[in-house]
Amino acid sequence: RSGEMAKLTQLIDNEVFWAYATYTTIVLLKMMLMSPITAYFRITRKAFANPEDTASLGKGESAKKFLRTDPDVERVRRGHLNDLENIVPFLGIGLLYALCGPELSTALLHFRIFTGARILHTFAYLIPLPQPSRGLSWAVGYAVTISMAYQVLKMALYL
Repeated sequence: RSGEMAKLTQLIDNEVFWAYATYTTIVLLKMMLMSPITAYFRITRKAFANPEDTASLGKGESAKKFLRTDPDVERVRRGHLNDLENIVPFLGIGLLYALCGPELSTALLHFRIFTGARILHTFAYLIPLPQPSRGLSWAVGYAVTISMAYQVLKMALYL
């Protein structure tokens, strides 16, 4: 039992783990911010997905016109979906990577580049910035996750 406690203490003292925790928190907060942005666009564009959301705008047929899609709302939703598709794998692979004991400077480089790429990707999606800014920011973040996955596999499988 004390051996397990020693391992937990080592994790708490691990700078790479805390770097991972820091950058994970940043990207999760960024991803969470997409929900209120979606709500803002739904309200300002009066484009709702559920009938109960239109109750304050009228009743019956007059409220049905607000049950519609809007290009701006859909753009934010696609950005949010892209976050889910990329941040979730980063969370799992990044944790495994952090537990593999990489050099702090290398780990920070991975975490910072991924975080910066995801933030840039969000701006590129929401503003929108001209391509290839969105595509490049996605590719950079994706490549970082693949790099960490390779490092984990290299250590675990001796590749």
